[in-house]
Amino acid sequence: SPPLEIVRAMTHVINQGMAMYWGTSRWSAMEIMEAYSVARQFNMIPPVCEQAEYHLFQREKVEVQLPELYHKIGVGAMTWSPLACGIISGKYGNGVPESSRAALKCYQWLKEKIISEEGRKQQVKLKDLSPIAERLGCTLPQLAVAWCLRNEGVSSVLLGSSNPEQLIENLGAIQASAGGGGTSTEVLPKMTSHIVNEIDNILGNKPYSKKDYRS
Repeated sequence: SPPLEIVRAMTHVINQGMAMYWGTSRWSAMEIMEAYSVARQFNMIPPVCEQAEYHLFQREKVEVQLPELYHKIGVGAMTWSPLACGIISGKYGNGVPESSRAALKCYQWLKEKIISEEGRKQQVKLKDLSPIAERLGCTLPQLAVAWCLRNEGVSSVLLGSSNPEQLIENLGAIQASAGGGGTSTEVLPKMTSHIVNEIDNILGNKPYSKKDYRS
């Protein structure tokens, strides 16, 4: 079966010293569990993480499906797109600027997503989140990145910045000083259960989960 072939190949790669660990990307919880079971059965090396999309508007997999794997077999989550392809940056609050990614022809799908009814509702929610960011002394992107990191099963958040300034701003979620108008104190410790609940009330999309968050 494909999982057996993949586990065998990854075990070979690690045994040859070409890698130390291996993980999956966009696999279902069932596929990951199957790979883990195959590895145990044939004394091979199982995956240690799943790379999954995770942000304020995409929560189900990371908050409901993956925590069970995290606690059962130790598979953590490396999440990507914390700003939802720039949707959470705040720059689309008043439509699609000509200089933005969504204005490019190859990103027509992103533009359609932003101007859709659901996209407009998301922008309203982001405007409602802005006062929380201001209160914490951070930007909306920094709040969004710190929100992703607050989840105990998230081992790292992959950032995709188009310039050094964006990267420095995003890193302000965890750095003591972001510089360039960023925060003077890191945002992650401010993600208390009270703040997370406030954000949840605005988003209105919290999936049912037994897991607690860092607080």
